[in-house]
Amino acid sequence: MEEVVKNGNKLQNRAVDSFSSVCSSIVNGIISVCILILVTVFPLIYDKAYTNIMDVKYMCYYMSVLGMLGLLLVAGLVMLVIDCVKFRGVHTRNLLSAFSPCNWKQTFILSDIAVALFGLAVVLSTFHSEYFYEAFWGNEGRYSGMFLTILYVVSYLVISRFWKPKGWFLELFLVTGMIMSIIGITDYFRMDVLNFRGPLTDPVESDIFTSTVGNINSYTAYVGMIMGFSASMFITAKDVKRTIWYYLCMGISFIAIIMGCSDNAYLAIAALFGLFPFIVFKDRECVKRYLIMLASFFTIVLCIDKISRLYEGQVIGLDSLFKVITSLGILPFVVIVLWLLVLLFWIYDKKCRQRGIDSGSRFVYIWGIFSAVVILTICAVLLDANLGGHSERYEAARNYLIFSREWGTNRGYIWGAALKIYREFPFLTKLLGYGPDTFGIITMDQIPYEMVEATGQFYDSVHNEYIQYLVTIGIAGLCTYMAFLVSSLWYMRKNIEKNPMIAGAYSAVLCYAFQAIININLPIVAPMMWLLLSAGVAAGRKKDKTVSL
Repeated sequence: MEEVVKNGNKLQNRAVDSFSSVCSSIVNGIISVCILILVTVFPLIYDKAYTNIMDVKYMCYYMSVLGMLGLLLVAGLVMLVIDCVKFRGVHTRNLLSAFSPCNWKQTFILSDIAVALFGLAVVLSTFHSEYFYEAFWGNEGRYSGMFLTILYVVSYLVISRFWKPKGWFLELFLVTGMIMSIIGITDYFRMDVLNFRGPLTDPVESDIFTSTVGNINSYTAYVGMIMGFSASMFITAKDVKRTIWYYLCMGISFIAIIMGCSDNAYLAIAALFGLFPFIVFKDRECVKRYLIMLASFFTIVLCIDKISRLYEGQVIGLDSLFKVITSLGILPFVVIVLWLLVLLFWIYDKKCRQRGIDSGSRFVYIWGIFSAVVILTICAVLLDANLGGHSERYEAARNYLIFSREWGTNRGYIWGAALKIYREFPFLTKLLGYGPDTFGIITMDQIPYEMVEATGQFYDSVHNEYIQYLVTIGIAGLCTYMAFLVSSLWYMRKNIEKNPMIAGAYSAVLCYAFQAIININLPIVAPMMWLLLSAGVAAGRKKDKTVSL
């Protein structure tokens, strides 16, 4: 009799486990379809060229996420009914128990809590706003209102917790990224392969739009994530074929981001070259590949400069800091030195392998010292240029080193104006902000004439994602968003050895976070950052800490 009971319990447990597995597969499949759409259709979709490209991307994203959430809700209800009828609600009770306060430490990670608080701050800001409708939809700005922001938050919570990461999904992110980048490269040569220009015959007007993204600032922000992902995957890849593939993607992304001719590219590049070594420099092979990456980047800059001079008048031409670098005349020497350094390090690495020498964390410490020297030097230059009274020394790079109202295409003015407006807010508005994506309403209400007189244009965004959050969703929204961003990066960094794609997602998000200092949060680029961040966190979660049906 006891044996019969035991066998019955075993069969019941198998049925329970089988049902859990089926439910998990269904949920994972629904999420996977949404992600597949976002990494393939979203980057390339358009309707009427550049005239409505933000609307099309926005609709593609929210329809994909709402479709996913709707299917998950229906599937969840069906699973709930089956569980209650067939298994007496065992799975439901297990799921709900994971959300009880005593299990929060095992159920939630820090970024989950931070993003939930961020979502709460956005909701409170919207209901506190005098312009509830506009704050909800973001229709007076760039559609980054409460509706879209909550979709970001919910999609993160769903994907990071329930999706079983598959590397080939993010390989598709690179494939569509390559298509988008190559189209952008052809636009640098003014080929207009998509015939998007149409009535835009003025080069000054048409050159600021490119590829299937739109404005060059958005384009380079997106390419920056492609660059970060492919470069980190190249540095950490173990397989030869994958290494070649990632190197090719990295090279194309370098070309694309340089030819994008947007200043926010420099911050993404600085984040990649300056911060990623702290993660990978414990391995000599990674150091060697980093040097190859560095040498390749400056080689590409040199080649683009030569091509631009050769086809002057037919191409857009290098602009801003890249133009300053190439005009110094030392770039060929720098390229030679870097490739020589690659060769010397390759010889050093070969000898170390032969002798069985392990360098350990030596290169991390060396890079830390080098980075500290570079940062101190930059700070000294900035102080000398702005407070030392020697601005004439830096005339060639005054647009970057000397801060004024005109700095960064009038970003100096609008940043100062935004902070001044924030200081004049009452306490509760300082805490919760004016309302998500309502900066255009603020400027039109408070500084319309001053703004146009000072800059000649109307600003509906601060052109700095963090100051924008400060003014529109308050210090509560900014702090919770920063906590979410930092804790997510920390979590990915901590689990980077678990899955190769975590390194790619980490670098992509890092590049986005840095370029956001001088850029706008748009539904053209931000959805991909949230997706990559969610995928990176999902890959880092341990199975025993993942809530499953």
